[in-house]
Amino acid sequence: MSDIEFPQAPGYFISKWREHGPVDIETLTLWREEMNWNTWLPLAEAAMFLDAAELLALIETVLSPAETATLSLVRRRMLGDNRLMPSIEAALEIARSPKTRDLALEGRLRMELGLAKYEAGDADGAKEDLTWAETRLKSVALASRDHDLSLINKAALHTACGEPVMALTVYSEIPRNGKHADETIALSRLGASRICAALGHEFNAARHAWNAHAHAIKANQIGMAIEGGALFLDFASSSIVPSAEKMHVQIENSRPREAGEDAHELNVHPDDIDNVFNWCCSNMPEESSGSDRPDLRAMVSLAHRFDKLESFSEIISNPDSVEDPMLAAIVQSFVEDQHLKGLWDIRLATLTML
Repeated sequence: MSDIEFPQAPGYFISKWREHGPVDIETLTLWREEMNWNTWLPLAEAAMFLDAAELLALIETVLSPAETATLSLVRRRMLGDNRLMPSIEAALEIARSPKTRDLALEGRLRMELGLAKYEAGDADGAKEDLTWAETRLKSVALASRDHDLSLINKAALHTACGEPVMALTVYSEIPRNGKHADETIALSRLGASRICAALGHEFNAARHAWNAHAHAIKANQIGMAIEGGALFLDFASSSIVPSAEKMHVQIENSRPREAGEDAHELNVHPDDIDNVFNWCCSNMPEESSGSDRPDLRAMVSLAHRFDKLESFSEIISNPDSVEDPMLAAIVQSFVEDQHLKGLWDIRLATLTML
């Protein structure tokens, strides 16, 4: 993996503009090349989303017709327009036209068309378009951002259509040791982990959650890393074996089962539990506020399960700091001190009456 140079996140480009700009298009081109981007469109999209209007106006002067049409589609979606089918079709015409043809953008736009068809209730049409898009992007833009998105979307569509094995097959096309971005690998492993858990494949569910946690850390996606870590801890909590091999060794040695072979038994070393739990706790947001805190709900529940509630002692001793009623109900259910329990009763009643 260390030999592969991934582009820096578009946000770095925007930050550099705000720190050193405005500059001319020639300087922007040098910045783009330094950050390993070979196209302007992702940077234009980032400028749009991050409200860098002057930068966006400059980049728009060098976009191709197909890129301009695609950016217009992105702008309409950002403004809340849900009737995108005509815009997608119009952009596709430009991407297909001999004078303005863009093979990679044609693939992306077919992906967009597939998603729009699914939202309109045409699942079969969506599958056809997403399969076409993934095949095209694999051939002309392998492991690019759009190819990664096509794989993730295709797997999500199979999951939504009740086809979990097909979704797992798509996720398997995103290898850990290939050129795909760590964020893509993490997303695919989160999806695969949940599917394996639903199918009763405990080891594979934990293995994928572990990999999701690890690759999300590499991608600096803290929320996703906590999500993957919490999934791993949940699956592993009833399978702690002091003599077990470390998880990274088990993963490296794992292989597909032969016909008739028993499923790999899930055994997890206590150090792996402690390491993942401690990482997640140390990287949680400092504030416990917010009316929807699934991260805190998961980690506080796991802390109770692993007898590690001291990690959340400040939250537990301060009911008024919590704004999520479900989190309040979780804490209230296991607090033993009667005075503190009464305070949590009051806090839960207050939140559920709001």
